[in-house]
Order: sequence, then structure tokens, then C-alpha cells
Amino acid sequence: MLATTIILPTINYTAILPELIMLGGMLVLLGLVAVIPRDFSTKTYAGLTQVIGTASLVSSLVLWHDVAAHGAFQAVAQAVDVDGFSVFFLVLVSAILIVAPAFAADYLHDEGIEGAEYFILALIAGAGAMLMGAANDLILVFLALEILSIPLYVIAGLNARRATSGEASMKYFLLGAFSSAIFVYGIALTYGATGSTNLADIAAFLSRNVIATPGTLYAGAALLLVGFAFKIAAVPFHMWSPDVYEGSPDGVVGFMAAIAKVGGFAAFLRVFVSALPTLSSIWEPVVWVLCALSLIAGAVIALSQRNIKRMLAYSSINHAGFILMGLIALSSRGVASSLYYLFAYSFIVLASFGIVTVVAKANSGSAEIDAFRGLGRRSPVLAVFFAIFLLAQAGAPFTTGFLAKFYVVSAAVAAHSYAIAVIAMLSAAVAVFFYLRVVLVMFSGSETEDAVGTPEQHPIVLSRWVWSGIMACAAATVIFGIYPLPLINFARAATLLFR
Repeated sequence: MLATTIILPTINYTAILPELIMLGGMLVLLGLVAVIPRDFSTKTYAGLTQVIGTASLVSSLVLWHDVAAHGAFQAVAQAVDVDGFSVFFLVLVSAILIVAPAFAADYLHDEGIEGAEYFILALIAGAGAMLMGAANDLILVFLALEILSIPLYVIAGLNARRATSGEASMKYFLLGAFSSAIFVYGIALTYGATGSTNLADIAAFLSRNVIATPGTLYAGAALLLVGFAFKIAAVPFHMWSPDVYEGSPDGVVGFMAAIAKVGGFAAFLRVFVSALPTLSSIWEPVVWVLCALSLIAGAVIALSQRNIKRMLAYSSINHAGFILMGLIALSSRGVASSLYYLFAYSFIVLASFGIVTVVAKANSGSAEIDAFRGLGRRSPVLAVFFAIFLLAQAGAPFTTGFLAKFYVVSAAVAAHSYAIAVIAMLSAAVAVFFYLRVVLVMFSGSETEDAVGTPEQHPIVLSRWVWSGIMACAAATVIFGIYPLPLINFARAATLLFR
């Protein structure tokens, strides 16, 4: 019998250092739980997670400097791309892992969910999102997709005392598993048509060859598209999103919304822009339809929602439509606009769900719109901040939301996609209504006023953890809205350095 020689790939560990920091930090938290007999408080684990996120952010910025100075390169047997695009997502995911624990710490403590479980799962999901942006192979894309998704299924059901949490987790898991199976089938068909799962090899093969019977390739691309559409909650693959957002634990749903969108779009853009640009005439009309449906349905259905979490869920579907416009443009400007939008959306949605968590807690867990009535009297500063984030989602000037919408619409117009630009602007006009409705409710009189007009409800007191998260998100939303050049240049450079 002949001995088989196993050739192991040469691994440049500095190229995947941010991901290793995330996973290594997860192991540290897991070790603390397993080895130290005295349990640390939830807030201690939240602080350690923020430290891990900061270390990952620093290593990501070092990688950015290396890529800017020496150019993009590949690592781990050409399965990982280290370029401006991937580093952009390394920076964004690291920032999310710094901010998200601030909104979760108090909620988990008050609900009696002590321990490091959530933070361990969040770090794993963060590593998966990072790998989705850096993956140069469809197999790695699938593995990263599962590394991201499986922790989110568990996080959705983290609050075992609430039946809605378990229901949300089960719905998310079943539909997520179904979409993963579709995605794997798409990988198999793409491999069968091109002979490779490496994105660069697929692009090279399609640029040099004309496939006489391209049905298998088209079917593979279609199934990949369906898998990604589910992860980003694009219509008609969005049905899980409102139920999961509503049923998931309040303090963690913001992280789920942000990290799922970031990871899904990172891989979506990477695969279709990098590997399948020669098929753009085939998949671009399909993406156009997904984009239009998401813009329209997200805005229109949100109008009828009385629960703020469901409203924000449909709002996120509308935002997914805007981000897809950058893919339709199929240009460096279009990709850069999608990156800018993702950055802006991540911090807005983190803070929005964080404030909803605080208000719901003060109203016996209710996130109905009536729970926000009179918030301007109870906690005027909190109401002002929530108004800022809602208006940012509506596209108000001097916020990143306005520039994000303007950027993607202008990219679509530059690509002569006038119809989708008009649809986007009309959907934005519709969305203004339900955002302003919440703002008006907050600053209207409370329905529980007594005879002398003094509200019966007490002011909402926020901890330093929540305030720090709100202030960080507000700074990102307002500062980059007034002075957007650094973030715009970051997105443009990430696109120009796209391998």
C-alpha cells in the first residue's frame, strides 16, 4: 500500500489575526466559566468582550495599513482574501462587538441570564461575519455562514423563561437550515459548471470560456442568490425576520440585526461582484426585482405595525433594498455606497433596539407604540436620542442615514438604473411616515396623566452601560453625518483595494 502524503497549506496567521482574536477571546471566556469556580457578573463578561473587540479593531487597523502600503494578498491556500474590502468588514464587525455588549449587559442581568453564554456566542458570530467578508472560496463562505448563523439561532432562544424566545429560535433555525441546504446545492452546481469553488478561479474560468449549456451554472447562481437573500431578509425571503425580531430577547436583537446584515452582505457582494460579474446580465434583473420588492414591502407593511420591534424589522427589510441598489449598480461607486450604508445602518439599528429594550423594560416588557407615548416627558434626553436614530433611518440631513440613501441612489442613477432610484425615493417618502409617527407619539401627552396633568409614570433611569452605547452610536451617526469624508474615503478605498 502506498503512503499518502498530506500537504498542509502555509498559513499566514497575521492575515487572519482579527478572526483569531475573536475566537481566542471566546475560548478565554469559556475557560473562565469552566475553570474559575466563582462566576463573574454579566457586566464583567460584557467588559471583557469589549476588550476583545478593541484588540480585534486594533489588529484590523494594522492590516488596513499593510494592505494600503503593500497591496492585497491571499492567505490559507488562497481561501482568504486580505484586501480593502475584507478589512472594512473586520473593522466594522470589531466596532459592533465593542458597542453591542453595552446594550446587553443590563438586560441580561435583569432577566437573570447570568454567565458568559451570550458573549461567547456573539464572539463566534462575529468571527463568522469576518470570514464571510474575507472568504475567497465558496466552501469557506458556507462554513463562515454557519459560524455566523448557528450562534444567532441560540441567541434568539436565550431567554428560556419566555416562550416567544424559544419560538423565535425555532423559526430562525428551521428556515435557516433550509436556506443553508439551498446554498450548499448552489455551491455544488457552481462547482459542477466551473470545476472550482475558488472565487478567483471561477471568475477566470468564466472570463475565458463560453459554456455551451449554461443551465447548471445559472441554477447554481440562482440558488446562491436565494441563500444570500434569506440571510439579508430580502423579499420574498423575509418572512422569518419580523417574528424573530419580535420574539428574540430585547437586549440582543440589535446585535442580531446588525451582524446578520453585515455578514450576509459581505459574502453577497464578494461572491457576485468578484466571482460572477460575467453573469451580471443574468442575475442583475433578479437582484433588481428583489431590491424593488424589499423597498416597497418593507416600507408599506411597516406602516401597519403597532409593535416597534416588528416595525424596525420591516424597516430593516427596506434598508436591505437600499443596500442592494449598490449591487445593481455593479461599479466601484455602487459597492462603496453599499459599504457606507452598512456602516451607517449597523450603529443606527444597535441604538434603536437598545432604546426599545429600555422603554419596554419600563412598560412591563411591552414594545407596542403606546409604550412610547409621553416618553419626551418621562425621559426627554432618551426621547431626543431615539428621535435622532429614527430620523436617521428616515434619511434626515446631518445624519449618516441621509448620506447613505443619497449615496446608493446616486450610484444607481450613475448606472442608469432610473426606475429603481425612483422606487427607492418613493419608499423613503413612505418610510418617513412611520418614523415620524413614533416621534410624534413620544412627544405627545401621556394617556396616563392624572387630574393635575402630572404623568403617573416615573422617569426612565439609564445605566452607564446603556448611555455609553447610545452615545457611541449617536457619535457615529451624527459626526459622520456632518463630516462624512473620512467614512466615505474609507468605503471608497475599501472598494478600490478590492482584490
